[in-house]
Amino acid sequence: MGVRELFKITRVASRYDHSTGKFIINISYKTKTDITDRTISVAEAFGLGIDEFQKHVIYDSVELKIGPKDIVYITGESGSGKSALLRELQRELAPNVVNIADVAVAPSKPLIESVGRTFGQALELLSRVGLNDAFLFVRRFEQLSDGQKYRFRLAKMIESNRQYWVADEFCATLDRDTAKIVAFNVQKLARQLGKAVLVATTHTDLFRDLQPSVHIHKRFGREIRVRHFPNLLRKECSLVKEMHVAGGTRQDYEKLACFHYRSSRLPPPYKIFTLKHRKESVGVIVYSYPPATCFGRRQALGRVASLSELNKDFVWVSRVVLHPKYRTIGLGTMLVKKTLPLIDRRYVETIAVMAKYNPFFERAGMTRIAERKPHKSILQAVAQLQKLGFNPVFLASKQMNQKVLESMNKRRVDEVKRALLGVSSIYYKRLAARGQAFLTRADFETTLRTAAPQKLAQMLSALSVLTQTKAYLFWKNPKA
Repeated sequence: MGVRELFKITRVASRYDHSTGKFIINISYKTKTDITDRTISVAEAFGLGIDEFQKHVIYDSVELKIGPKDIVYITGESGSGKSALLRELQRELAPNVVNIADVAVAPSKPLIESVGRTFGQALELLSRVGLNDAFLFVRRFEQLSDGQKYRFRLAKMIESNRQYWVADEFCATLDRDTAKIVAFNVQKLARQLGKAVLVATTHTDLFRDLQPSVHIHKRFGREIRVRHFPNLLRKECSLVKEMHVAGGTRQDYEKLACFHYRSSRLPPPYKIFTLKHRKESVGVIVYSYPPATCFGRRQALGRVASLSELNKDFVWVSRVVLHPKYRTIGLGTMLVKKTLPLIDRRYVETIAVMAKYNPFFERAGMTRIAERKPHKSILQAVAQLQKLGFNPVFLASKQMNQKVLESMNKRRVDEVKRALLGVSSIYYKRLAARGQAFLTRADFETTLRTAAPQKLAQMLSALSVLTQTKAYLFWKNPKA
């Protein structure tokens, strides 16, 4: 018969201290080994008494003070008792606890449909944890990387509205840079929302980014060290200090273009800068020549800009791309803020789609001047298409659109065309992707009538872009 160790709680007592607002938890914890013929033989071989051999003390009247907003970091070697402690803390703090391992996920469901009661809530929750990417919104949980899965589970923890967030083997399966980013975001979100975090891990390299208010370090046997720190928000991830901005090239952009929600086709660049982590490019910003017209510009200047003024004084931020791994630690803001002064033009402007959920342009010093919501006719067309079987979430996918169209009979395809025809004529050129300055209703009707499924799928994708709420942002160079 083999030797079995039975974990046995000998004493756990807790009380709430109203003067400090913390739970005071006293834990004594021992292992108990079954007495068998072989354990007796081991005891005899090593000269041990059965009583002392049978019992092994892990915690001996350890007093912990944990409040509903504390960040508790439990570290120590494997087998030292970290998980046992975390389990008992979770049990004492129940039922207002959510464990990241117990969060229910739908593996085959798009992320945007797996969190939040509404589309707006889903966008906000996903943006909070750094999954604010058009491509990620429509991906399934099973398609995500380990780091992205961890972030999604964090979004579900936030959604649970429980007071205590618990995670064993915290970030153990992640590479260490991703682990630091996740640790930083966990403490930031918890402190912003007034929640507590209790995590256990063998890794001690997360101390700076998690910035615990309670650090418990457990060694083998009874040895344990408990330290308390001010419960302060850490505002910057440790990786940020390892980043630097350098002059970039078109090749730097092309390496990261696949992570941008728009086409990888790039307007002629004026200047390109890249964000380096050690020797790796992890971000890029592209400044291009400005368009002849755009909404918001007149409001920013208080007048109409001439073409000569545009050519001389204006530049446009056409792309800001970050590697998904490095999002949510303020690098978008850093990239814009550090490069704006390097532009030798009087004005910098841009249009942002995600400005509401990720206002990094404003954090970098740009001013939001105007916002353009989708035209009523665009929203009506999308509503009609939804009744015909198109999911608005996937409308940007040409491949998905073509698949739906090819499953339809001619009558339903004609209904799709009628929905597009109902869009305001000012958008006909955008939808048809034609070179004329303006398309009449008759021209657009001809385009629709002759459109093959592939062309129609492209038009539906263009319609999806028109559903976005866009913000115009502006920056005046103080030195120009």
